[in-house]
Amino acid sequence: MITQNTALFTIFGATGDLAHRKLYPSLFRLYKKGFIKDNFAVIGTARRDWSDEHFREVVLDSIKDLTEDKEDAVSFAAHFYYIAHNVNDSEHYVKLKILSESLDAKYSLAGNRIFYLAMSPEFFGIIAEKLKEQKLITEDGFNRLIIEKPFGRDFASADALNTKLRKSFDENQIFRIDHYLGKEMVQNISAVRFSNMIFESLWNNKYIDNVQITLSETVGVEERGAYYDNNGALRDMVQNHILQIVALLVMEPPLSLQGEDVRSEKIKALRSLRLYNTPEEVNRNFIRAQYAGNPAKALQAYREEPNVNPASSTETFVAGKILVDNFRWKGVPFYIRTGKHMASKETYIHIQFKHVSMNIFPTEGVDEIAEPNVLTIHVSPLEGFSLRLNAKRVGQGTEMKNIRMHHIYDEETQANSPEAYERLLLDCLNGDPTNFSHWDEVAQSWHFVDEIRKVWDAQEDCTDTLFAYESHSMGPKESDALLEQDGFRWTEFNWSQSYKEKQENE
Repeated sequence: MITQNTALFTIFGATGDLAHRKLYPSLFRLYKKGFIKDNFAVIGTARRDWSDEHFREVVLDSIKDLTEDKEDAVSFAAHFYYIAHNVNDSEHYVKLKILSESLDAKYSLAGNRIFYLAMSPEFFGIIAEKLKEQKLITEDGFNRLIIEKPFGRDFASADALNTKLRKSFDENQIFRIDHYLGKEMVQNISAVRFSNMIFESLWNNKYIDNVQITLSETVGVEERGAYYDNNGALRDMVQNHILQIVALLVMEPPLSLQGEDVRSEKIKALRSLRLYNTPEEVNRNFIRAQYAGNPAKALQAYREEPNVNPASSTETFVAGKILVDNFRWKGVPFYIRTGKHMASKETYIHIQFKHVSMNIFPTEGVDEIAEPNVLTIHVSPLEGFSLRLNAKRVGQGTEMKNIRMHHIYDEETQANSPEAYERLLLDCLNGDPTNFSHWDEVAQSWHFVDEIRKVWDAQEDCTDTLFAYESHSMGPKESDALLEQDGFRWTEFNWSQSYKEKQENE
């Protein structure tokens, strides 16, 4: 049974790209599925001087690919209202309060309010302060604040921002959104671990050799040059998305899948990550690089991108080895990499198990040898699982063949699966914090990243520590050397292409 939710959404930054591409379509999906219907309203606010009618046209345009019934879409858009707003002007919050109260009465919203800050983090503190000061935070319903990354540039700035927010909202009212936590297969990490004895019994340093996490993008920085040059891949991807995935892989089984229990174990997991405190440790375990372009494909180098400093030392690629200092994971390296302008757009996790201690099968003069088992969690664009096993090749002899067992969701299943923002908006409506970041998670992530950032920022001459890689490759050779020094290599099998060919052959 679907429960209809009641709330007033106020979206700061309603004219922006995030709202158009993600928020309005996600709300429409919730509307079509019945999670919101009659008792909801949306106030969009930004600097632009739009009318309600124009705002609704923008909303209809954003959902046109999802629209099957025009009347249904128009009915949905009728719940949207717009007010021009200067976040620093108290008088504008007075007008916002008047509109909020009138919509509360019109749609019977019971004082339930969700404030979504889809704009620059520099405004988070002042907006939260003004919401409380001008009494937009109600006393008779729930009040929830959703904020986008980046949550600070380091621990100090994040802590200062959190202090500002906590003057207006309690921790249980703050929903720090990381859309990776809304992805189907990231949420499936706990399912595959804790519901399968075949994996949970082996999920430790006795049986796992290494774990590899790859988040690769084929695009460059595009129009985000100014933002990206001030942040880089370490802050943009590692501090949030990657460390959240690491926490889910590393954490101990929670008492339940309720928010507090899961968050408690994730916080413990992040606290167990080894901090690299010296330049030698950082340079041995983390490498950074910039894409150097590819003239043959008319791809320019990072330093040639618009709004990027021509002498920039900002990294567009990061690879690193993360070590976990606890009983379960001691000695198991977690290798991570992420970058722009890479060979493929994929997110996947390889869990490589230890090989048999004695290989009795042929290794000379054969096409394939027995390889370590690898469980792969495909996050995107494929969604599903793969498992690499060894079997005897059909025919005479005992030659080996590597086989890959796939369970990949088909296009129809993926199309019907809730999009990440849709899941997370519904979680927020239901007051479920499980897939949002607690402040202690954010703090621990920044403690880890800050140690690396300090070393990199102190290197005035980074000639020897900032590498280059060809655009549309899988990164610099130094990334391979990071694993080779431990006797490993990146698992580069093209699972997506293999699965596609398999489907075509069938």
